[in-house]
Amino acid sequence: MPEMRFQIEWPDGTQETCYSPSLVVKDYLAVGETYSLEEFVTKIRAALKIASDRVQAKYGFPCGLALGQLKEIESKAMGYRDLPDPKVRAIQFIE
Repeated sequence: MPEMRFQIEWPDGTQETCYSPSLVVKDYLAVGETYSLEEFVTKIRAALKIASDRVQAKYGFPCGLALGQLKEIESKAMGYRDLPDPKVRAIQFIE
């Protein structure tokens, strides 16, 4: 199963490299696009859930790294919810 990383920029300008055990993130994010914080979290939640499910289908257990990455993203996103119109930008895919 091809894993990948994807780099994002949070509303405060900090950048983060995130993990996915599947290329499915490419179906949900586009490099260079900017998303509202809520839309980004919704898209990443769907993508990482699918990625984890693919690992479960292949190996018999969900992907702890994908689920952990999702929890990390959701937690960090909570810190930006009070900003006026917070945005997240997809910077690049790293395969």
